[in-house]
Amino acid sequence: MTDKRSHNRLEHFPISFFATVMGTAGLAIAWQKAHAVLGAPQLIGQALAWWALALFALVVLIYAAKWAGHPAAVRAELGHPVKLNFFAASSISLLLLSVAFLAELPGMAYGFWVAGAALHLAFTLYVMSSWIHHTHYQIQHANPAWFIPVVGNVIVPVAGVGFAPAELSWFFFSIGIVFWLALFTIVLYRLFFHEPLPARLTPMLFILIAPPAVGFIAYLKLAGELDAFARILYYTALFLTLLLASNAARFFRLPFFLSSWAYSFPLAAITIATLAMTERVGGAFASLSLVLLGVLSVVLVLLTVRSFMAVGRGEICQPE
Repeated sequence: MTDKRSHNRLEHFPISFFATVMGTAGLAIAWQKAHAVLGAPQLIGQALAWWALALFALVVLIYAAKWAGHPAAVRAELGHPVKLNFFAASSISLLLLSVAFLAELPGMAYGFWVAGAALHLAFTLYVMSSWIHHTHYQIQHANPAWFIPVVGNVIVPVAGVGFAPAELSWFFFSIGIVFWLALFTIVLYRLFFHEPLPARLTPMLFILIAPPAVGFIAYLKLAGELDAFARILYYTALFLTLLLASNAARFFRLPFFLSSWAYSFPLAAITIATLAMTERVGGAFASLSLVLLGVLSVVLVLLTVRSFMAVGRGEICQPE
């Protein structure tokens, strides 16, 4: 009975588990940036980076076992209008690990970046082809997770400016920014004029923060200055953060889902962006950085503990 139960749980191991790697790597990068800007302990960011790498290896191994043992389940996720988008979370995880290890192990970081950039471009082409030639998408399927495969391209330049010609980073940045605007419009239309997101998908509203926040970070790497466009990106991300914070009571009432990890990386992105503003502007941004870093750290601890509890109770990897 135990073997059969474990067998079934492997079949239902979701591709969205890579969101845990994204959140943990984001927290590591935030603490590394806090060390550089605010003098936070260096060890915290380094330890979190290694934890994110270990988590990535674990998720890859488990999902590879699922692929080998249950290929039909993997194909079902590839054909699902929502789950499909989370395959790109694996390539984003590689890109974030590249950033996290950039200073400590640049050779390994380069390998992560090359693999992540190539894989993410492949996912972008696959998903957009699926959208264009679709037979099963409806407006109700639109949600912020749609940003992951296409808009995730803006992450490539964050480490890419040091690894490849700048034009390649501009290529990825352009894809992410242009299609962010298009998808942002579609998602807002769906949110404004159709039924609310199901409770399980509601935490994904936080993904709205990530594109302008990461876009701001990437643009600073590419342009090298805090100009008008950079400010537009940052303050858009900050407004979306305030908008979601003003609805905090709604999120507190939600039960825990694996999708709750959608809180993590967007919060990391706005924290890192605010630390970058602190570096260039100072003033109140330093205090805001500390607040956001504290909130991010608490959220990640709670998500990690709750995830271990859910795994122990068998609440995760169940048929939906």
